[in-house]
Amino acid sequence: MELKLDGLCVVTDGRSLVRDLSLKVLTGQVVGLVGPNGSGKSTALRCVYRALRPSSGTIWVGDRDLARLPLRHSARTIAATTQDGAVDFDFTVEEVVALGRAPHLRGNQALGARERALCVSAMERLDIGHLAHRGVLTLSGGERQRVLLARALVQEPDILILDEPTNHLDVRHQVELLALLRASGLTVLVVLHDLNLAAAACDRIGVLARGSLVASGPPEDVLTAELVADVFGVTASVVPHPLTGGPQLLYSIGSSR
Repeated sequence: MELKLDGLCVVTDGRSLVRDLSLKVLTGQVVGLVGPNGSGKSTALRCVYRALRPSSGTIWVGDRDLARLPLRHSARTIAATTQDGAVDFDFTVEEVVALGRAPHLRGNQALGARERALCVSAMERLDIGHLAHRGVLTLSGGERQRVLLARALVQEPDILILDEPTNHLDVRHQVELLALLRASGLTVLVVLHDLNLAAAACDRIGVLARGSLVASGPPEDVLTAELVADVFGVTASVVPHPLTGGPQLLYSIGSSR
């Protein structure tokens, strides 16, 4: 299902956090949002998963205005994980993952065989099956992050919104997660801080600075030394990946502006 942000603006306390953001994620694409801290990336995502109401602009889910969709419908269509990954109660891992089925169930309806199988499959895909009976508050940050991603997959969404999903993950699980996203067939909008991971995982990249979209396109067109210097204030050389040919950035430590 296609996702489109059309002229999205967010203004709070007289301050413009997102300015006229227009971005399209085609069905099955992985599109990354990158930019410095405070550039509006997370704010834009919050509008998509309806934690925040935009000041103006429209978010299209397929051919429907997100603001006009019933909450249950949008909860079935869009799944999200946030960057803080907060879990306040010591539920077990399997209990947290099962919460992903809530938009599809009525009241206190129990999980059926299909729902339980979905939960088991998602936990195995995220390498947390062995943690099923552990309390989430006993887990590391990376393990908790994978639990929340499993919960999002169990939701069976058409669109997946991820805010820094590789936060706290070790290198192996970062690579495995991004490979999973590439193979999922879902429409994915993801915020990433690691530009090399974004280059490897994303079909297209949008670059935000001070709330505005300053570049958008395939990684090889967007991630240039000039853009990295202008937007991030660091010196980097861009070289082709020896296996894929995609862009990889080599940073010059001590050469930031």
